[in-house]
Amino acid sequence: MTFETWIAFTAASTVLLIIPGPTILLVVSYALGQGWRAGLPIAAGVALGDFTAMTLSMLGVGALLMASATVFTILKWIGAAYLIYLGIRLFRASGALDAKPRTDAASAAKMTTHAWLVTALNPKSITFFVAFLPQFLDRSADFLTQMLVFETTFLTLAFANALGYALVASRARNVVRNPRAIGIFNKAGGMLLVGAGVATVALKSGN
Repeated sequence: MTFETWIAFTAASTVLLIIPGPTILLVVSYALGQGWRAGLPIAAGVALGDFTAMTLSMLGVGALLMASATVFTILKWIGAAYLIYLGIRLFRASGALDAKPRTDAASAAKMTTHAWLVTALNPKSITFFVAFLPQFLDRSADFLTQMLVFETTFLTLAFANALGYALVASRARNVVRNPRAIGIFNKAGGMLLVGAGVATVALKSGN
């Protein structure tokens, strides 16, 4: 794995993580209802959930990598198309972030478990990782080393992103409830995702 590949993975992961989804809605809901203190246990749960989904996905991708170069290449093309699809869908999304404050009392352990289950058991998470990860894997490099580097990077970013959302939601509630701000955010993220997908296709075409 080259340093450039790692940088590309880090940049793409950052864009993908900051896009609001079910996990982020849960983070914001707890933060709106219970304040910034909910951020740490929720962020830990999100990281654990992503670890579960990402590990399962990486093992599946690794099996494909070992089994067939052709199938693995096809999967990479499908993944690039999936990124473009996600970008277009996000660009066309409304500016609503439907996160209602959770005022029910919950211990740190329960919040962590809740975030872990929502993140890990979302079928879209595993589907996403299966499509996303092959874009950055090198068939000629050691798979386990790449798995360790990519998972460590992604989980660190996922934890920081969830914690950041919680802090913003608890301190600047108008931002996460402003349809205009969310709309601009969605369009910017959508364009970046489409760009990532197109760049991936262009890179493949040039090889």
